Amino acid sequence: MRADEGLPFLLRYENVADYRDGEVWILDRRKYPAREEFVRCADYREVARAIADMVTQSGGPWLAAAYGMVNTARRVRNLSHAKAKEELKRAADVLICARPTTSANMRIHIMRIFKKAEEAIDRGEDAESATYVYVQKNLEKRYRNSRQIAAYAVDLMPDDVSILTQCYAETLIGFVLLVSQEKGKKVSLICPETRPYLQGARLTASVACDMGVPVTVITDNMPAYVLSKGMAQTFMSAADVITLDGYVVNKIGTFQIALAAHFYNVPFYALGTPSATNPDLSKVEIEERDPEETVHAMGIRTAKSGVKGYYPAFDITPPGLIRAVVTPKGVFPPSGLEAYFS
Repeated sequence: MRADEGLPFLLRYENVADYRDGEVWILDRRKYPAREEFVRCADYREVARAIADMVTQSGGPWLAAAYGMVNTARRVRNLSHAKAKEELKRAADVLICARPTTSANMRIHIMRIFKKAEEAIDRGEDAESATYVYVQKNLEKRYRNSRQIAAYAVDLMPDDVSILTQCYAETLIGFVLLVSQEKGKKVSLICPETRPYLQGARLTASVACDMGVPVTVITDNMPAYVLSKGMAQTFMSAADVITLDGYVVNKIGTFQIALAAHFYNVPFYALGTPSATNPDLSKVEIEERDPEETVHAMGIRTAKSGVKGYYPAFDITPPGLIRAVVTPKGVFPPSGLEAYFS
């Protein structure tokens, strides 16, 4: 049985990204649910551009970039061993840097695929096949880890719970809802819209709706009021980076929701895996995107011409605002994450 069994359309493997006849097909999440369209990428440069342009986000870039490496392994099969490895390394470097905030974790992921390709070339085997098999096994493992994280998270919640979430936690929120249903918990979801790309309204809410989970979309300036009214008993989000000293780097807006949750004594659970390459915040670069994106909504300008925008894509939540970090190995206090690797 596939590890995505029971998950809705958006979370099925092939609807995140797919490898078809040597091309990488990526669901365009900028247009969903209004349209179901895929961006076809002929090479790793086009994959990196799609990632940078927010065609996919959350866990999507991991699969898209992985297939970018498989595509490169296919394209170098007639080159000498040395030149094939050079091109694979060039592809790896480009894909790793497509989004700067997550580049450290992406480096580990992509370099493992590079190593598989390199080993196949040295053995005289087909690197495309070797990397594709590895990517599919890794995909299954990532989904099973997400389900394990969700199982630990669901055990922390009351039997009748409204979850306030942030942005699009992809498989993590999908499995939280699925496992809650399997355990007979009565669960509902509140999603801030998550400007400027509206991932909460378009993606997270769609996942909940497709699973039959009651879901309410609110604007990004409503979470504190919602928490003050007792409308949510848990705040839960994924994390793009979790440093070993307990800081959570996630979609912009997470920090302010965590502040409000702390004020109203609502627990904030961060879901994910601590980053071995980020012992602290010193190497975390907060991506600043095109300011014009904040003065547009779904392609329509919302501010007068000449008005400036500002768009940091992520913010940083300090450990003092986090009740626990939920990982594939269990639940850890933010101050105890080094134990994850011991």
